[in-house]
Amino acid sequence: MLNKIFGLNANNTTIKREVLAGITTFLSMAYILAVNPAILSDDTGLSFAGILVATAIASGIGCFLMGIIANYPVGVAPGMGVNALFTFTVIKTMKVSAECALAGVFVSGIIFLIISVSGLREKIIKAIPEQLKIAIGVGIGFFIAFVGLKDLGLIVSNPDTIVGLGNLQDPKILLGIVGIVIIFILLLKKIPAAIFIGMLLTTILGLILGNFNIDDMPIIKGNFNWNLDFSTFGLFEKGFGELFTNIPNMVIIVFSFLFVDFFDTTGTLLAVAQRANLINEKGEIKNGSKAMLADSLATIIGAVFGTSTVTSFVESTSGVEVGGRTGLSAIVTGLLFIGSLILAPFIPNLVTSSITAPALVGVGILMSQQLNQIKWENLMFAIPCFTTIIMMILTYSMSAGIAFGFLTYSILSLINKKEYQVHPIMWILDLIFIIYFGFMI
Repeated sequence: MLNKIFGLNANNTTIKREVLAGITTFLSMAYILAVNPAILSDDTGLSFAGILVATAIASGIGCFLMGIIANYPVGVAPGMGVNALFTFTVIKTMKVSAECALAGVFVSGIIFLIISVSGLREKIIKAIPEQLKIAIGVGIGFFIAFVGLKDLGLIVSNPDTIVGLGNLQDPKILLGIVGIVIIFILLLKKIPAAIFIGMLLTTILGLILGNFNIDDMPIIKGNFNWNLDFSTFGLFEKGFGELFTNIPNMVIIVFSFLFVDFFDTTGTLLAVAQRANLINEKGEIKNGSKAMLADSLATIIGAVFGTSTVTSFVESTSGVEVGGRTGLSAIVTGLLFIGSLILAPFIPNLVTSSITAPALVGVGILMSQQLNQIKWENLMFAIPCFTTIIMMILTYSMSAGIAFGFLTYSILSLINKKEYQVHPIMWILDLIFIIYFGFMI
């Protein structure tokens, strides 16, 4: 039956291999169960426990959709980068409610769904210069790492220098530094699920230190609330009024979620497809539209349950490396995400900034590896790419970084228009950004 549904023989794989691949992918992605709630509950009014439940359920359903609709060995979960966009740019910088942000995620998922079934995907991908897409991914990587170091307290505000070094005598910071070093070593040794294993080892070390009465360490309390927290379920419905009240804000919020999700998913699917030999003779991703459809549906479902944009995870390549070739591995990953709800009562007390910060730094490093793909020798690309990355970090806003990068590229293209043409879609996006900045002033 499984062979008929997933085409195991046709893809030269077996049930055993697919199950192993699914487990490997889950372990590589499992850090999101702790990191996503930590980011989304950071002074947003959302419950850590509620987001944890939403993360597990949305990830499980998303993996099921990817396995059944697209038959792809790709794990799906709330994406890193877009969750930081949700909290630090949309809620904290743009000053909107969590309900409004969730409504924005829902609307972006609907638009993504339309794009996926209408054939607009290829046109949009071609409209954005490849170099800018690389710069956005790198910038998000640096931004995520900066968020982790700030939350840990290793980087603090300073009235004279804007930022400064935190108190290195703080046990919480020292534990986080040790966790970062552990993840560095595991990444260097190319250990599968390096980030998850690093978080686990750091947590164990923290629990040991906690027994010696050292403050701010992870703890295991005796009384657990075994009732699952569904407090974030359906919150998005309360945000539509606020979302549609301010049109410029709405456009930027929806566009930002859509943009990051769209290109994150495209890049991930391309990376996985190349390793799994899922590229056709035309150089196109097999069943790419179906994978996009599954991803967009997962985003809509995630918004309903109360989490930020759900997207395909590049960590899925770890499962592909051990033989995953079909959607059966994604189904296994989804089952493990749903099963992880058993651990829900333990996670909130165990997760501190000392545990999540190393994971954020590790993810930031992996996302920043594309830095060498930017054509720094060509100033036509180097200038807007540098602008994108630096403004994303210094303004503490992914949307601002993307906006400044796009506008810079378009202005430079006017000077050098014989060699570099700007697609009409880019000009439309530039106009949206200009209008948005005009309303902010």
